Amino acid sequence: MAETADLAALAIGDFSPHLDVVFDMQTPAGVVPLKLAKVDPAGDSGRAGGAFSLIFVAPKGPWLGQGIYPVQHPALGTMEIFLVPVGPAFGGNSYQAIFT
Repeated sequence: MAETADLAALAIGDFSPHLDVVFDMQTPAGVVPLKLAKVDPAGDSGRAGGAFSLIFVAPKGPWLGQGIYPVQHPALGTMEIFLVPVGPAFGGNSYQAIFT
């Protein structure tokens, strides 16, 4: 398993190459596949490289509440990401993460 990622060190360029790739979100009910559907810059911030937004899409089904979830990717490691449900999109349940 990959190491835990330092969220402060991650930049938009770390995620852009993984567009349309599946990440694994750990939930109390088990693993939920999340496809990275959108990567957008979100303006200037105190973060090196600026703020950015990610949209992940889970299969249709019960919604998970907003919260911090462990999300794993082989190249990026395990990330504890705050995900917010933002509605149906891209054929599934979409969740947003904003890095500022």
